Amino acid sequence: MATDIGPPDYRTMLPEVIKKNYGKWKYHEILKPGLLKHVAEGGDELYTVRAGSPRLLSIDTVRDFCDIADKYCDGHLRFTSRHNIEFLTADKSKVEPLIQEVSKLGFPVGGTGTCISNIVHTQGWVHCHTPATDASGVVKAIMDELYDYFVEEKLPAKFRISLACCGNMCGAIHCSDIGIVGMHTKPPTRIDDKNFMTWCEVPTTLSSCPTGAIRRYTTEDGTKTVRIDEEKCMYCGNCYTVCAALPIADAEGDGIAIFVGGKVSNARTRPKFSKLAIPFIPNNPPRWPEVVSAVKNIIEVYASHARKGERMGDWIERVGWPTFFRLTGIPFTEKHIDDFTGALSTYRTTTQFKW
Repeated sequence: MATDIGPPDYRTMLPEVIKKNYGKWKYHEILKPGLLKHVAEGGDELYTVRAGSPRLLSIDTVRDFCDIADKYCDGHLRFTSRHNIEFLTADKSKVEPLIQEVSKLGFPVGGTGTCISNIVHTQGWVHCHTPATDASGVVKAIMDELYDYFVEEKLPAKFRISLACCGNMCGAIHCSDIGIVGMHTKPPTRIDDKNFMTWCEVPTTLSSCPTGAIRRYTTEDGTKTVRIDEEKCMYCGNCYTVCAALPIADAEGDGIAIFVGGKVSNARTRPKFSKLAIPFIPNNPPRWPEVVSAVKNIIEVYASHARKGERMGDWIERVGWPTFFRLTGIPFTEKHIDDFTGALSTYRTTTQFKW
């Protein structure tokens, strides 16, 4: 019985060539950045054109993409988890005209193979209420500078960049070659005592803090509110998520940290968590020049020293962290020393094992 409960069946939206050869693909190859060719066991071919997008798209832009898909791909297109748009067609003759039309709209074709893929990022100042930095603004500034690395295979291996606007890590930076994280450095001390009881629930607010830094407080005039123990606060912003009377954003205290060396892949070496490279860079909108310069510097050093097929984390482990800091010119500080007591539970967590 057909219902409107839950998501639609994805199989109804697949191109006919995929339905026909589902689970029967023989191999694939990257013909050039942004263009993939899949070949089935029976000889059928499927071409995929990948274009980068800024993630936040207007209705008009989405309609333009749909018009291209209707014209060249029988209406089939998909959005990847890194905000790329992929057009799928079995007709080789339509590939180049499709690429030209996408490029004419201003969207670059690339991001496959040993390129930088599109940056996956969080909401930023546009939608979220706890960010320490913007998302789309920082990503736009970085990708403008790294455009050549998206449309050309100029790197030793695939390269992933992610951005999370705060420590809640919606952007999954913990497993990217370069992770960019918004950092709060001040607790939410500007508490709105007047509206606290109207906007917030005391038990919910207290339980939202992972370090137990929030305590009950009564002002001199009898108003019930809360206060923050700054020694325990880790600036996560969870309290502001449940209580609008505890704003954490701060123009001077908020900034960006950069992590490096993470990956999800199990190829060659085990998966890796990203590790701290630069503890703090101040926000400097609208183009964030310090952040852009730092990211580009790390990528250029990696590109000129890593071996073919070597991810960022693999290269750093081979040459050593002291060499990484020396080559990139990044100063080593006490902030880089990992003294997290819970780290032991995550050591050697991998599917790779050697006797």
